[in-house]
This record gives sequence, structure tokens and C-alpha cells, in this order.
Amino acid sequence: MYLAAGAIAIPVLYKQYKSIHTHRADLLALAAAAGITNVAFVVALIDGEVMRVMLLFYLSPLWTVLLGRWWLGEQLSRSAIMMFAVAMTGSIIMLWNPEMGWPWPHGMADWLALMASIAFSINNVLARKLGPVSMGVKTGVVWWGVVATSLVVLLWQQTSVPDVALSVWMGAAFLGLIGISTMTIAVLYGVGKMPVYRSSVIMLFELIVAAVAAWLLTDEVMSSQEWLGGVLILAAAYGVARTEIKEDEYD
Repeated sequence: MYLAAGAIAIPVLYKQYKSIHTHRADLLALAAAAGITNVAFVVALIDGEVMRVMLLFYLSPLWTVLLGRWWLGEQLSRSAIMMFAVAMTGSIIMLWNPEMGWPWPHGMADWLALMASIAFSINNVLARKLGPVSMGVKTGVVWWGVVATSLVVLLWQQTSVPDVALSVWMGAAFLGLIGISTMTIAVLYGVGKMPVYRSSVIMLFELIVAAVAAWLLTDEVMSSQEWLGGVLILAAAYGVARTEIKEDEYD
């Protein structure tokens, strides 16, 4: 999937070589963060307990806010801190399962999920920091970062090429060209245009979409726990947006 997406970025990366050279260190860090995020998260989901992996991964907004304050010097108002706390509470409520215990990493899958969470936060903060760099360069670097990380892991594990039908390869390539490219551009554009604390809260909306999609497309029923968590996330996203509007009006 990422190889197909990366292929379409080659002309852009070639044409904007000077920009890449100027921001080489940050772009390499972005590539590594994107690669670790995607590979670690997928492997964690395959090998681990899904709800534990999801809960550990969705701690990423916390790391993003801390890194944004450290690297970018972004300050949070009291209302922003309150809205962020509400959003994190909502995500924990949606994902919490008493039977799985406190989500402290126990096995390799848990540690990979936590690694993916931190790497995703670094990815978002770097995307914000690399605001002057064109969208084409950033997306291309992200895609090739995932490809490079995947190759390293495959060679390290000495994994053979899977014996699957051509239609599977074609489907993966099509998903990469359409789905992966759209997703990456949307994330990098959004994160690059707003404070990282705000984008972190908005990204938690993914949990609501997943729950509603499962409700509409399968026979699963949304529990009162999911409804409550979703309402808190929506309220926090609205609160963050209103806070920023008021600050703009005041300025």
C-alpha cells in the first residue's frame, strides 16, 4: 500500500530536492516516526489484545501536547487544558474494559502499541514544525518512511514473500493510491495548520466514527459506555473550537 503511494511522490521529491536538503534532519525524523507508527501499530493489533492496544495507542494526544509544549513552545490556556482532559477521559471511557486491567504494557504487543503512540505524536509535532515544507514533500517522506521501516523489519525477521493472488496485490496498491494518500494528506495538512493540542482532540473523533460504523455496518450495538465517551469527545472538540474562536476575537 505505502509503496504504491510512495511511487506517485517520486517526481515531487525529485523536483524539491533543495527543500529536502534544507530540512534533512527533521524530514528523516518524520520518516522514521511515520514508519515506526504504522509498523508497530499493525503488528501490535495482530499479536496483541485489540482493546489494550487501542487504549495504549490513543494515549498519543497526551504525548503530542507534551511534545508540542517542549519543541514548539505552544502554551495551553486553562480552558484548553480542561477540554483536553475531557477528551482524554472520553477516549478512556470508550475503550476501557475492566477485564483487561490497567493498561500498563505487559507483553511485546503492548510495548509496540505504546511505541506507536509516542511515534505518532512525534509525527504530528514534526508535521507542525515543518510548516514551510510543501505537502508533497512531507507526504512522500512519510510514505517512504513506512516502506523503509517495513523492509527493515521484513529482512530482520527473514519473512518470505506471501503467496497470494494477484488481485490481493492489486487491491493493496489501489488502497494505497486512494486511501493511504488521502489519509496522509488530510492528517499532515490538518496538523500543520493548527496547534497540536487542538488537532489531538479532533483526531479522537476517529473512535466515534469506528463505533458508529460498527453499529451501522454490523450487528454490534453501541453501549452506554461508548455513547458517554463519544459525547465527551464531541463536547471537548466543540469546546476547543469555541476557545480558539474567542481567543481570535480577543486578539
